[in-house]
Amino acid sequence: MTKTFVVAGTDTGIGKTTVAAMLTLGLNGRYWKPIQSGTLDGTDSERVRTLTALPDDRFVPEGYVLSQPLSPHRAAEIDGIEIETTRLALPETSGTLIVEAAGGLLVPVTRRTLQIEMFAAWGAPVVLCARTALGTINHTLLSIEALRNRSVALHGLVFVGDDNADSIRTIAEFSDSRVLGRLPWLEIIDRAALLRVFAERFRSKDFE
Repeated sequence: MTKTFVVAGTDTGIGKTTVAAMLTLGLNGRYWKPIQSGTLDGTDSERVRTLTALPDDRFVPEGYVLSQPLSPHRAAEIDGIEIETTRLALPETSGTLIVEAAGGLLVPVTRRTLQIEMFAAWGAPVVLCARTALGTINHTLLSIEALRNRSVALHGLVFVGDDNADSIRTIAEFSDSRVLGRLPWLEIIDRAALLRVFAERFRSKDFE
């Protein structure tokens, strides 16, 4: 039986790929990036392969790979591709599946479909990644509200960055959400570092 977690963010560029790599390692899972937007610096799947040093059979091929680092709906238009959301059903696999979303929750996948609507169709819980820097309270509470308005389960929050105990506490209290842990800034990001952070700052039982 597959247990699936969707790793999404309150914004783009907040360390979501690193969190997804850490969870794939820590939970002995498989990784899937449904839509890859932007290939100039490589893909997120390639980055997770490098960070985790896991074999190829732990990675599910992307549904779509788009050349431009833009919202999927626009990147697809530029590439002359029409995204069919029916092709983005959760893959059949065993064990734990870590699905990395494309940017924030309300990113358009097509001109008619928002990413969060795919999450609702999947019925899988979301692990929401948030910054610890200024502005995170507003961005995170808005994202949690969006999930709840669409009846998408929030499994918990992962904060990325320097410790900001009051912001983390404030978000948790206002939203009544579980904090799964915090990924600090790392000078060296590799398999050993991610396994260490997961062991020290996260609990496997929170993902059971």
